[in-house]
Amino acid sequence: MRPTTGTEDLLRLHAPQVLGALVRRYGHFGAAEDAVQEALLAAARQWPEQGLPENPRGWLIKVASRRLMDQLRADEARRRREEDAARLTPRDAFTAPPPGESRAPADDDTLTLLFLCCRPELSPAAQVALTLRAVGGLTTAEIARAHLVPEATMAQRISRAKAKIKGAPFRQPGPADRDARLAVVLQVLYLIFNEGYTATSGDALHRADLAREAIRLTRAVRRLLPREGPVTGLLALMLLTEARSAARTGPHGELIPLDEQDRTHWDRRAIAEGTALVEEALAQGPPGPYQLQAAIAALHDEAATPDTTDWPQILALYDILVRLTPEPMAGLGRTVAYAMVHGPHAGLEELESFEDELRGHYRLDAVRAHLLEKAGDTERARAAYRSAARGTLSRPEAHYLQTRAARLAP
Repeated sequence: MRPTTGTEDLLRLHAPQVLGALVRRYGHFGAAEDAVQEALLAAARQWPEQGLPENPRGWLIKVASRRLMDQLRADEARRRREEDAARLTPRDAFTAPPPGESRAPADDDTLTLLFLCCRPELSPAAQVALTLRAVGGLTTAEIARAHLVPEATMAQRISRAKAKIKGAPFRQPGPADRDARLAVVLQVLYLIFNEGYTATSGDALHRADLAREAIRLTRAVRRLLPREGPVTGLLALMLLTEARSAARTGPHGELIPLDEQDRTHWDRRAIAEGTALVEEALAQGPPGPYQLQAAIAALHDEAATPDTTDWPQILALYDILVRLTPEPMAGLGRTVAYAMVHGPHAGLEELESFEDELRGHYRLDAVRAHLLEKAGDTERARAAYRSAARGTLSRPEAHYLQTRAARLAP
């Protein structure tokens, strides 16, 4: 039985707190995470029918702790650890704050769990999967569906990830490597968002569940680190980008490019929040990649029509961005902005610098096709659109690129 939306949101809100409570008391991250998943499933079945318990988090901690204890008792080799943990557990261990009260931010385990799930020894794919399960509270089946892989494959990926971090200390990194580790956490959250906003494969262009989960987790990080410019900037970037999602697809799921979207369908409340966060992020220190990308997104969102877009300002921001990061996709974005300011022929000249690094990548062909079309070279534009369509695994993107090519047919 699938929980109602309200119950599902409540479970995901409490999931990292319950897991953190168990790991702090007993260790055994892998076993504790399995026990929490069982408690979440039990709540998803019982709460919609029997009503919410008076103390939802306390209920989850109690049930998950009981499941963990049962699992540890079944393993004779772990019996002594269980007894030691029981002796060390304070009398009020299974109680939660009274209604209306919450734990202090310093005691929130969300960030500690994110650091644990994003340890550098894990691959990006493993970091994403473990974050969605341990911190996001998603089931293995939900994560597998979101990434279009069999559940058994995702279960194996998560199991290997948990085995790799077995024995890792449950604490936040020290000052020496804290910034680098936080950067990995933000990169993982951005990967989750990007896969949700523009799926890299499959029939759907937009996987709203992943995009929403990335925003929810980034909000949680910002609550704990409200004065970190990169965190604020990433949340702003996500909100300003997701604000356009309702206008990005047509009635049959087809892609609608930015300059053809009905801007009355954009989420103005999200744009207002994102724009305010951009201003806050830029005031929190030297701008980094997330802050700059968020500022670029804000300029797009604030334009009432494509013709009123402030392309010179966008190009100026891209100039700073490409100096900060060697990311080739940022360079492609700058090339589009450069072409909008200086003309498509100038943009095509700029594009030549990416030939070696991005040769064969469909985005390079797509940008080339766009600029060739603007330059009036329809034959080469048509060939580039077709090449880009062959290179993408996303069916909506491929359909859009094929359609653009067909429009240029003689």
